[in-house]
Parts: sequence; structure tokens; C-alpha cells
Amino acid sequence: MSALRELVAAELELPVDPRVSAVAKAIAAKHGEAARCVLFYGSCLRQEQLDGLMLDFYLIVSDYRAAYPKRWLATANRLIPPNVFYFEHGGLACKYAVLSEADFAHECSREAWTVSTAARFAQPSRIVWSADKKRAERIVQIVGEAAPTLLGWTLPLAPQAPANALWSKAFSLTFNAELRAERLGRSSALVEADPERYRRFGEAALRTISVKRNRKPAERWWRRMQAHGKRYSIARLAKESGLFPVYEAERGEVTDVTKIRRQVPVEDYLRLQSRYAHLFGEHGSPETVVDVTDVWTFARSLGSRNLVAGDLPEAIARVLEAELAGGVDGDRPGQP
Repeated sequence: MSALRELVAAELELPVDPRVSAVAKAIAAKHGEAARCVLFYGSCLRQEQLDGLMLDFYLIVSDYRAAYPKRWLATANRLIPPNVFYFEHGGLACKYAVLSEADFAHECSREAWTVSTAARFAQPSRIVWSADKKRAERIVQIVGEAAPTLLGWTLPLAPQAPANALWSKAFSLTFNAELRAERLGRSSALVEADPERYRRFGEAALRTISVKRNRKPAERWWRRMQAHGKRYSIARLAKESGLFPVYEAERGEVTDVTKIRRQVPVEDYLRLQSRYAHLFGEHGSPETVVDVTDVWTFARSLGSRNLVAGDLPEAIARVLEAELAGGVDGDRPGQP
């Protein structure tokens, strides 16, 4: 086992609050025999008091069709992965994303469709539930590819940078590939929260990387991935928020349309996430950031221009284009 693999395995096996493990077990139970592993990640890893926070999990499944009782959920997960669900258990609230093992491995590799998953799992995470030892070992192997992948993408832009400076550069680039509500300096703050961890992981990862790009091609590659990432974020937001219904198509024909079942106020969702805590203090208010109505107007206009430009299968794209052109009066964030 390589030095990096040993570091990754040891970190993934670190203990967590028993309530977190209980939530993970309950998430896995919802998806039956398709569940392979549950990973716990995000800012809550560093928190001792979990009440009132929104925990973050990834559920890795064998395949999407086996993970859901309804085909449209499997189709949505396959076309625009991952699906993300809100869940409560034992007094804790969380959201969990669902990826197949094959997609998880692909998104942690150099051939990934987006940069987000590799960036997420180059950071600390924990295996908090697994179907068996073999599945856990496979997840260790996949997560072990995330750091070399992310730093390998970034190294041509800063070939002489020390490990932690390279990490900061990498996170800054990946944040710009998403529609994220992150404060300025967030990329450096991630590294500064545990500089020794990032130094050890970075140096171990760099020993496995051979740079094949020079700076100019790497800059062009990052610009393409950042533009693609923003378009992909719009597609995911549309799917998850209920900006338009979920459509299922076979051989170019729409066979099923699923409307939003329950609308959820944006404020209820934001209050559970620590990154938005500053909005709800003595002087805070969600209205100080953005008018929600304007978000949907912006998303529709951006979607009609970019989302349908080749990121989705043609049959789905035609339906979305018609929906975006016609408007979706009354739709607001909710759970599909």
C-alpha cells in the first residue's frame, strides 16, 4: 500500500459521533441492497455540537435502477448525477447525495466530467457505513485517487508551489467551477484549518503525479471545466429545486412527467447550513443576499442559453427548452 493510500485509509476510518453512524445506517436502509457505502464529509466533520446543523453525506450505490423504487429517480440520477435528498433521523438533519460506484470512481479520476467530486473527496471524509469490508476497501481505493487527480489538474499552473499553496490554488479553481455561496478566502481557509494534514496528503500525492501539460493548455482546460461546471450546476439546481418537473424519455418520446410534491421555503433550507449563518444573526436577512424570484429568472435565462447547448441528451433537451421558453410560474424550491 502506498503512503498516500495509507493516509487515506487511516483518515476514512477515524471515529465519528455515534449519531452520525446511525444516520448513515438509516440512509443506507432506505436504498436496500443497492447501498454500498456512506461517506460523511463537509464542515460538520469538525463540529462537536451537531444539533441544528445540516450534515453532509454521500451514498454510494451499486447502480441507480436498483437504488430506487421509481424509474424516474434512477433516470434523473443517471442523466444529471448526483441526486440529493433531505433526510432526518435521531434529531439530526442532513442532505445526502447518491452516486453509483462507477460514477464515483469516474468523478475522482482524471477523466471526470466535472471537478467537484475530486475536490470534495481530496478533503477529509469518513466511511460511516459500508455493506462489507470489500466495499469499504473499494471506496478507500477510489477516494485515494481524488487528491492526485485534483493536484494533477492544478500542478501545471503552479509547478514550483509548495504543497499547501497548491491546495489553495486547486480549491480556488474548483470553487469557480460551481455556483457556490462561498466567502472570499474560503480556499485558503480550508487548508489553514489543518495545514499539517494537507501538507502530508499533498506531498504524498505529488509523488504519484507526472505532469503532462504545460501552463497554457492547462489554463484553457480549467476555463472549459469552469464554464461547464457552472452550466452543470444550473442543470442540477433545476432538477433539485423544482425549477421544472422531472421528465423521463425513451427513444426520443417523453413517457413520464413527475411534478413537485412538496414546496419548501428557501429560508428553511438555508437556516440549516452553517455557511449561511451570517444571514440570520441580529442584522442578517436572506433578502440582503438576493431576491429569490430573480434567481429563478436568472436560472431560466441561463438555462435556455447554455443548459440545452449539449450537456443533456437531445430528447430531454427538447423538453427542457420548451419548458424554459414557456416559463414555470409558481415553481419554487422544493423536493421533487
